[in-house]
Amino acid sequence: MVPVWLPWPLPAGWLVTGFAGAGDDRTGTRACVVALSGPNPVGGPGDMLLISEEPGIGLGAPFAGLPGPDPGEGFAAGPPHALVQFGHHEFPLWHVAAPDLAAFAGEVLGNWLWVVLWPDTAGMLLVEALPLRDLRDPGQDLDLPFGAPSPRLPGV
Repeated sequence: MVPVWLPWPLPAGWLVTGFAGAGDDRTGTRACVVALSGPNPVGGPGDMLLISEEPGIGLGAPFAGLPGPDPGEGFAAGPPHALVQFGHHEFPLWHVAAPDLAAFAGEVLGNWLWVVLWPDTAGMLLVEALPLRDLRDPGQDLDLPFGAPSPRLPGV
C-alpha cells in the first residue's frame, strides 16, 4: 500500500478537497491522490494534487500532462527543482510539466510522488521544502479542514 501524502501544516488558507485511489481487492491500493485547493501565492485560486504510486502504475503522468506511466526520458538529469520533507529527510523533485500547470515528480520511499499544481504559478508553494505527513501513520490527531470536492479528481 502506498503512502497517503498530505502537506502538513497545510499552506495558509488551503483545504483538503478529496481523495482517490487505484487498485483492487487482490493487490490493494497501488496509487492514491490527495486533492487540495487554496489561494495561489501570486493571486487567485490554486489547486494541488499529491499523487503517490507504485512504479509503473501511471496515475500521476496524465495529471502532469505526460504520455507515459513515469516521468520519462531525461528525468532527474540535473539538480532538483523542489524538495519535500518527510520525517527528518528531504527528497528531491524535478519539474516535469506541460504548460499551464506546475508538476514535479520524484521518488519517496520507493514510490513515485507527483505534486501537480494549477495554475503554473501555484508552483511557488514549492520554493521551500514542502513538509509531508503520511495519513496512514498511527497516532495522528489532525483536524483536517475540508472544502468542496475537487473537479480535478476522476469521477467528480
